[in-house]
Amino acid sequence: MTVDPAGRRAGPGLVLGFVGAVALAALGLIGSRPDIVAMGLPLAILTAATMFRRPNDDAVAIELTPVPAAEEGTVHTTVAVTGDAEAAELVIVQSGRRTRRLLVPVNGAEIVSISRTLHSGPVTAVKASARGVSADATLLGRAAPPVQVVRNIAAIGQPLPQLPLSPRLAGLHGNHEGRRQGQGGDFRDIHQFVPGDELRRVDWRATARMARRPGDLLVRRTNTLSDASVVVAMDTADELGAVVATWGSGDLERSGVTSLDLARQAARSIAAAAVDAGDRIALHVLVHGGRSIRSGAGARHLARIDAAIAATGQAGEDVRFRRTPPVPHGSVIFVLSTFFDGAASDIALTWRASGHRVIAVDILPELDRTRLSTEQQVALRTVLAEREDVLHDLRGAGVDTVAWRDDAAAVMRETARSRR
Repeated sequence: MTVDPAGRRAGPGLVLGFVGAVALAALGLIGSRPDIVAMGLPLAILTAATMFRRPNDDAVAIELTPVPAAEEGTVHTTVAVTGDAEAAELVIVQSGRRTRRLLVPVNGAEIVSISRTLHSGPVTAVKASARGVSADATLLGRAAPPVQVVRNIAAIGQPLPQLPLSPRLAGLHGNHEGRRQGQGGDFRDIHQFVPGDELRRVDWRATARMARRPGDLLVRRTNTLSDASVVVAMDTADELGAVVATWGSGDLERSGVTSLDLARQAARSIAAAAVDAGDRIALHVLVHGGRSIRSGAGARHLARIDAAIAATGQAGEDVRFRRTPPVPHGSVIFVLSTFFDGAASDIALTWRASGHRVIAVDILPELDRTRLSTEQQVALRTVLAEREDVLHDLRGAGVDTVAWRDDAAAVMRETARSRR
């Protein structure tokens, strides 16, 4: 019941005191025992004094502070409650699945919440609410608004020694063999000396052997070393777990590894491999209003890419993108998707028709088909058959398809050998 307009409510002590006073008075009157009635007088006086107590400001405030975790796979957050009440009743929800109810002081003492993360990406580490407790737990104050902390958990990447390259490298410096004339690469041809050629590149043996007229000089030309342009396109329309029975339920605790977990792991691994090779990397999230990071290189750019990947979660209802993101000329594009929806395959075919090399990375985890009814098994086989048709069309259009598994490094190395 409401005790006063300030929003305070009767606590368990007030309710027990009122019930106890009434019960003792009734027993004393029934049994003609004034001593029993007298035992209920202190409870009645305490209840009356509490009910007519002048309202005080019992509001409390909650402060959540993320702290670095000492153990991998855990999230640490400090919780501090301040206010004018005698104590506070604190309710903490950890990682959206575990609830704790505590009675804590309101002197700002820090309480460390340790939650274990099951998935990468945006995770609500702690969600807390509190209300003041006054008058020896007989009055409860107004509940404070819930406060939460969202942490972006980075995926653990796999080392990729080699990435597939585009057949047309447009860069003028890097570690890959280019197709243009320049310096640092392999032998290209022997050509007649023209203005602009360096004298140190004159091949005197070829000149003595092949010069047609006196005074002709022949130079030895080489290819340039180029850098590659890598683009990662993430399709976040679906988040499907390994356990098929949890699809559509939103139960990420029992779903096992999800498709977005593999997508974040693949994206981070590809970005790290590209930067280690001295190449440029760009990121596009294939949703309406999704984040895009322009092509760049270096450790700072990789840190921005990693932060954007860790902050990428499942898209909302309006997930289909409006237009194709711009990509640099001669890029190799990795499209990360489950390919259940045709939007990702359509944009992959568009990029392939534009002359880019496109790698379709299948991020669907290995499926656990237990606990499925007969109708669900038939439906699963139907959607998997439709997905296989989409992948077949991609392969027919010249798009390389790669399934992201534990042996992703070997698969990428094998794909890199076939340079189209």
